[in-house]
Amino acid sequence: MPWLVAGERVFASLEVASGARQRARGLLARDGVKGALWLPRTRAVHTLGMRFAVDVAFCDAEGKVLEIVTMRPWRLGRPRFRARSVVEAEAGSLERWGITVGVVLEVRE
Repeated sequence: MPWLVAGERVFASLEVASGARQRARGLLARDGVKGALWLPRTRAVHTLGMRFAVDVAFCDAEGKVLEIVTMRPWRLGRPRFRARSVVEAEAGSLERWGITVGVVLEVRE
């Protein structure tokens, strides 16, 4: 199982949406998420059809968090052109885990 980590700190279990279909579906039609979802090759997200608010961390090519936003359901997010991936988790999770702008996130098996 993959994990969301920064250095030696493990934050949460992680789903990786590696294919285009998985990225398009994201967290739609779910009542929540345990851990987080990593969306590689993603610069923008939306919450259309979602049932809960999410924290969204936009990351650069090295996994450095560029920006964090919380999105309520039924919102369109604007693209972050420097972003190369996105991490989504239930609203409040990133703050609780201590993830802030500048932290370098990675996926570990």
